[in-house]
Amino acid sequence: MTAFIRAIEQLSEFTGKCVAWLALAMVVLMFSVVVLRYVFDLGWIGLQQSVTYLYGVFFLLGIAYTQKHNGHVRVDILYQQYPPKWQAIIDLVGTFVLLLPMCVFIFWVSWGFVALSWQSLESSDAAGGLPGIFILKSFLLLMPVLLALQGLAQALSIILWLRGHLAYLEPYQSNEQHGSGV
Repeated sequence: MTAFIRAIEQLSEFTGKCVAWLALAMVVLMFSVVVLRYVFDLGWIGLQQSVTYLYGVFFLLGIAYTQKHNGHVRVDILYQQYPPKWQAIIDLVGTFVLLLPMCVFIFWVSWGFVALSWQSLESSDAAGGLPGIFILKSFLLLMPVLLALQGLAQALSIILWLRGHLAYLEPYQSNEQHGSGV
């Protein structure tokens, strides 16, 4: 189980760090679009679309990394006041009741959409637009898989932590050490 947890966390970390470079590429491309348009009065639809498509990949592949680092928005009005054990239980229940079913739903709903795009080898409708939209849409299937794997790895870590393997969940340990969880 620990090998699975480590492998998934390394995968999330790797994809997150790779995706971070897409942010730099988006900035450079957007700067190029602006300079070409307003300085040289030139514009390419494909170049403009590439920024949008990179942002889509950035979001879809970065979501598991954000989950790993607890970076998603939470409504934790009461959560912070609970002891670490109850926080872990809430996270565990949330993973199995909300996160994993949502990932299955997104995958299920996206499947036909992506398959149809692959059947037609979909490309941009705009003249001069980018080909290969079907490849971009495939990330709609990869995102819930990566997020579900990260959620499962976190759920297994919580289970190990609740069983006394303290090395697996530092956030709950740091709450105990700082006295905010008791």
